[in-house]
Amino acid sequence: MCAPKKAKRRQQQGEGGSSNVFSMFEQSQIQEYKEAFTIIDQNRDGIISKDDLRDVLATMGQLNVKNEELEAMVKEASGPINFTVFLTMFGEKLKGASTHLCADPEDGTGSIKKEFLEELLTTQCDRFTAEEMTNLWAAFPPDVAGNVDYKNICYVITHGEDKEE
Repeated sequence: MCAPKKAKRRQQQGEGGSSNVFSMFEQSQIQEYKEAFTIIDQNRDGIISKDDLRDVLATMGQLNVKNEELEAMVKEASGPINFTVFLTMFGEKLKGASTHLCADPEDGTGSIKKEFLEELLTTQCDRFTAEEMTNLWAAFPPDVAGNVDYKNICYVITHGEDKEE
């Protein structure tokens, strides 16, 4: 009966992380997050530190990141960022994102106003260009009320279409 001990140890190491976090993702997604974690953990000590973030950002061309910015990134976690905490943070971000994306979280339709999604995609993080937005709406046209099926968009982005016709 090693599995319960491992899960318990994993949860304790997670510092606020949940052992359920692994059930939130498919095995292939966990593997992708593990690969990302390994890339970010530049010194390979199993913890993402401020220095790891500085080093990985430097490899991406961001050389003048302020110490305060790095500290703010690390402080998003409740403790040392091991893989379980890293995965938990993504799980929380994804849960939060899906809550914010829902036009009406109570209705459970999985649709969102086209204008709202377009604003998010063109103003946040890796901003979409006008051409990328045109391609998105061509692939996922809004309905007559101007809503788009964001659950379908998210599924295709994370899993691919997997359609054999």
